[in-house]
Amino acid sequence: MDVGSLIKSLNATQLVLPLALAIAGFPVGLIFERLVLTRFKKTAAQTKWEIDDIVISSLRGVTTVWFVAAGFYGAILITSMNQGLRVRFEKALLVAVILSVTLMMAKISVGLVNLYTKRVEGILPSTSIFANLTRILVFIVGVLVVFASLDINITPILTALGVGGLAVALALQDTLSNLFSGLHILASRQVKPGDYIKLDSGVEGYVVDVTWRNTVIRGISDNITVIPNSKLASAIITNYDLENSEYAVPVQVGVSYDSDLERVEKVTIEVAKEVMREIPGGVPEFEPAVRYHTFGDSGILFNVILRVREFADRAPVVHEFVKKLHKRYKEEGIEIPYPIRIIYTKQES
Repeated sequence: MDVGSLIKSLNATQLVLPLALAIAGFPVGLIFERLVLTRFKKTAAQTKWEIDDIVISSLRGVTTVWFVAAGFYGAILITSMNQGLRVRFEKALLVAVILSVTLMMAKISVGLVNLYTKRVEGILPSTSIFANLTRILVFIVGVLVVFASLDINITPILTALGVGGLAVALALQDTLSNLFSGLHILASRQVKPGDYIKLDSGVEGYVVDVTWRNTVIRGISDNITVIPNSKLASAIITNYDLENSEYAVPVQVGVSYDSDLERVEKVTIEVAKEVMREIPGGVPEFEPAVRYHTFGDSGILFNVILRVREFADRAPVVHEFVKKLHKRYKEEGIEIPYPIRIIYTKQES
């Protein structure tokens, strides 16, 4: 007996209660989520534990599926139908419940992975690649449970996958290369989200995320650069945050040959210390240094060594230092020379 013949065999009175049960599951599930889950979520937000927040958030949308499945199951129980048809309906509902539980477990697992990576900083970087792998693993287990509940023998499927694995690997060579390159990048701990890096190609910025295929880098100007993991793994990388995020900044300055170099050094260091103390991003405890290095065409050149907390602080600190140093040199009468060229011409008699 199919569904059409089943409906024809039932009169209107026999259909009212089953239809009411089947339809009632959806609004009851929505009400449960809006009232009960919302209250649980507010209560969980007041506790110190974060696991309860993850569990309650994972129930959003899943409980409605459960109420709908319960309504349909009640309708099946009170409806007279062929045993074979009843078994089919029950298996369909079981598959829906298993998939919804799989979705819930995937959300919980991903939430726990993200929570662990946040608490244990430095051991496992918080990137979407681990969340995606966890989600895929949970869904694979859920699909295997569905097959088992439907009495489907998975041995031939596994055998077919093993035989076709080589063909799939060849077809997805670039994808798998990027996946394993991303895992290698994270396992080596030489690049992780939050680091400021510069590649030999000239691309530089903060690492935002390492996905299963690409690494996302955000530049200082907020532009996004997406680099395949395999390219990043083979690139020459300068990581400004690998061991110590503080960064030494040399600023070149020039003064005229008539300047008192001892006085120039003293004034310059005073300005540099002021900048280190007052400008956000500077390192207050750092002792700036002046290093003369060149007799230039127009004056004596030297470097002023500053230090910033991270690479992104370089530009604002140097900006303020140049302004303050220019003002102080004017007050002290220290000349910053213009480029000068003296040309001698020879006149023939």
